[in-house]
Amino acid sequence: MAIFLDENSKIIVQGMTGSEGTKHTARMLRSGANIVGGVNARKAGTAVEIEGKQLPVFGTVKDAMAETGANVSVLFVPPKFAKDAVIEAVDAEIGLAVVITEGIPVHDSAGFWAHACAKGNKTRIVGPNCPGVISPGKSNAGIIPADITGSGKIGLVSKSGTLTYQLMYELRDIGFSSAVGIGGDPVIGTTHIDALEAFENDPETEVIVMIGEIGGDAEERAADYIKANVTKPVVGYVAGFTAPEGKTMGHAGAIVSGSSGTAAAKKEALEAAGVKVGKTPSETAELARELYKAQ
Repeated sequence: MAIFLDENSKIIVQGMTGSEGTKHTARMLRSGANIVGGVNARKAGTAVEIEGKQLPVFGTVKDAMAETGANVSVLFVPPKFAKDAVIEAVDAEIGLAVVITEGIPVHDSAGFWAHACAKGNKTRIVGPNCPGVISPGKSNAGIIPADITGSGKIGLVSKSGTLTYQLMYELRDIGFSSAVGIGGDPVIGTTHIDALEAFENDPETEVIVMIGEIGGDAEERAADYIKANVTKPVVGYVAGFTAPEGKTMGHAGAIVSGSSGTAAAKKEALEAAGVKVGKTPSETAELARELYKAQ
C-alpha cells in the first residue's frame, strides 16, 4: 500500500520543458514513475523525448487529463507563475498537485490554497517548496532520489527535504511505504496531520516517522492529533535546537518568536503525546528501527 501515490498514478509535469522540469522528469522516469505528458501553453501540440520516451506537451492541465487520464501533476513552474499554474490544476480537478517550486510569495500560496478549499478540496496540494512524494517501487512525484531506499513498512512525513533523504537512507534496511515532503513554508497544502491520518489508515505502514522544525505550531497541533487519533508508534525529530531567536533559518516558516515555535517546546509537546523524539537524525532512525523490531 501507499498514500497519495501508487503504481496506478499517471503523472503530468507542469513546466516539463524547462531545465528543472526536464531534468527531474528524466529522474522520475528512471525511477519507474508513469509520466504521461507535460503542460506548456506555448508549446502545446509538440512532443519532447526524455529518457527515450516521447512525451506530448499539452496547452492546459484539463487537456492533458482528457487525453492521458492523468491524476497527478508535478509543478516545476517559476515562482511568479506558480499561483496561476496551481489554480489551473485545481480548476481541472486533478487529484494531486505536487508543488516543488521554492520562493512562491506567501500571499500567492494562501491564494491557491484558499481556492482549492473553495472548490471542495478535490485536489490535494503537497508543498510548495517541497521535495514531493515517493512510494518506493511504485511511483515518484518530485525530486526525492529513488535509489536511496526500497519499499517497506515505514511512513515518513517531513518539513525538510534533506532530512527526508537522510532518514530514508538510514532506514533503507526496513524501507518505506511512502515518504511525503510537505515543505517548510508558512502556508502549505498537505500538513503533518493529513499525512499522519493517511499513514494511520494505511494497513501496510507499521511505524511513522515525523520530521518537524522550529517555527509555527504545526508540530504541537500534530502532537495533539497523535494523542487523540494515532495508534501506531510515531518517532519524531525537530530540527533547529541551536537556532538563534528571531532569525529565519532555512525555510521561510522556520522562525522562532519568544518561546513560541522553539524546538524544545515542540519536543516537549510530542513526548507528552507518547512520541519518541530523537536528538539527532541518526538517533531518530535508531528509535524507529527499535520500534519496528518491537512490533
